[in-house]
Amino acid sequence: MTLRFIALPTEIARAYQAGAPDAYGAAPEHTQASGSANPCRHCLRPVPEGAGMLILAHRPFPAPQPYAETGPIFLCADACVQGGGPDLPEILSAADYILRGYGADDRIVYGTGAVTPTALIPTRAAALLADPRVAYVHVRSARNNCYQCRIERA
Repeated sequence: MTLRFIALPTEIARAYQAGAPDAYGAAPEHTQASGSANPCRHCLRPVPEGAGMLILAHRPFPAPQPYAETGPIFLCADACVQGGGPDLPEILSAADYILRGYGADDRIVYGTGAVTPTALIPTRAAALLADPRVAYVHVRSARNNCYQCRIERA
């Protein structure tokens, strides 16, 4: 199965970069990136050291509902090129991540969540997406549950 890693849509990133309110109605916080642990959810690369960065609450679901988790994300403060595609994104540099399947109704498919070594993300995601109940997969931080990106069938 061919996979596609999906970044935050450009229209959403540009809105946040222009100061649009986040999922909690607050303006994105402006700061500077330090180190390499600031993964931009739009370009799917670390925000460069010393570059402007936004921190905001994001809900990667189309509407609020009980399974629509909201949490902190980082974005480049300036416009960046949307990342994504068939290859493991550069931001996925930790030892492991949580992979969790969601149905077409945007709700968790129970039994699909698991901490997965980074090198095995493509294999695990393909196995999850082979299940007809799973419409897409979220990649989330294994330590803090922060949303990283989405994986779909290509």
